[in-house]
Amino acid sequence: MTVFLVLGIAGLVLLAVSLLAGDLLDGAFDALEADWISSAVIGGFVSAFGFGGAASDGAGLPLPASLAIGAGCGLVVGWFAWWLTRVLKDSPSDGTVSISDSVGLVAKVVTDIPGEGYGVVRVVVGGHPMRLNASAHQPIEAGTEVNVTGVLSPTAVSVTEIWQP
Repeated sequence: MTVFLVLGIAGLVLLAVSLLAGDLLDGAFDALEADWISSAVIGGFVSAFGFGGAASDGAGLPLPASLAIGAGCGLVVGWFAWWLTRVLKDSPSDGTVSISDSVGLVAKVVTDIPGEGYGVVRVVVGGHPMRLNASAHQPIEAGTEVNVTGVLSPTAVSVTEIWQP
């Protein structure tokens, strides 16, 4: 039972180090060249094997049964760790929000936009609020909703008032 517990604790330590150190340990397994071999998968397998074997050994089962139960637990947890890391690696991520992403969106005028010159608008792009300088062909008062029609510079957009019937 002691050997199983030591393996379980060693697997947990490997998991903790892989979570804290990131991909640092994965370089140790590069020679094996397989997608399913990572520190998370190995740590999950070893810890589940150890604790599953210790539980079955503590229940009084013979050694071959404890080894089989530990291996089964290790395979299940190792597969889950592989699946979870694959899902996280392959998940989409939003790119950096840029001013060009605001074109076509509705914004709200924060400071008056004069006929010639700049005011300030607030627009939410991908869940991120952005305050941008804004220019329009006609004066627009603060509080008015506008459409962003184009990008003038890295910090300024052109807007037009939303038509109200």
